[in-house]
Amino acid sequence: MPALGPLPKYSLWRGHFFPEFQQLSGNMKNRESIQEPRFDYYNHEVSDIDLSDCEFPHVIEIYDFPQEFRTEDLLRVFCSYQKKGFDIKWVDDTHALGVFSSPITARDALGSKQTVVKTRPLSQATRAAKAKARAYAEFLQPAKERPETSAALARRLVISALGVRSKQSKTEREAELKKLQEARERKRLEAKQREDIWEGREQSAV
Repeated sequence: MPALGPLPKYSLWRGHFFPEFQQLSGNMKNRESIQEPRFDYYNHEVSDIDLSDCEFPHVIEIYDFPQEFRTEDLLRVFCSYQKKGFDIKWVDDTHALGVFSSPITARDALGSKQTVVKTRPLSQATRAAKAKARAYAEFLQPAKERPETSAALARRLVISALGVRSKQSKTEREAELKKLQEARERKRLEAKQREDIWEGREQSAV
């Protein structure tokens, strides 16, 4: 029997006996080389939120204040607006939303010079501030003027000033006092629930 010659290399052997396989492999390589990613994850930029001046004209952004500031510190800065109605809604440690009673009051606050904080219209605010304002718009209603006294307290003050003895019985006074306490507690719980929703905290069962 004649001796067998050396076997062809694998690549030559594959090309000789399976030309279709070689052609298919070549097409696959070409296909892989021309494929481009559909999305550029490295250079992707988050688009800004388009917010017009008409959406929240009574709201401004307060920023560039010390990170240690708390709500009472910001309220102290804008103390002259509290009687007409003013509230603070936090965005992060150095950004907050100032909610005024009207667009006129908000514009007045923007025009006043502050030494420890900076302000700007919400349409020029950071993306985080715009996003939070739009997501929680129901909590950004114009701030209402805070009543200094309740009707019951006003009545007691008038009676005391006139030196007139109250015609209310003890039972009626106790019922009125209980009603006031319940109203205060209800108002406190409602404020806490609004704050929890704004901050994204889970609400505890009441």
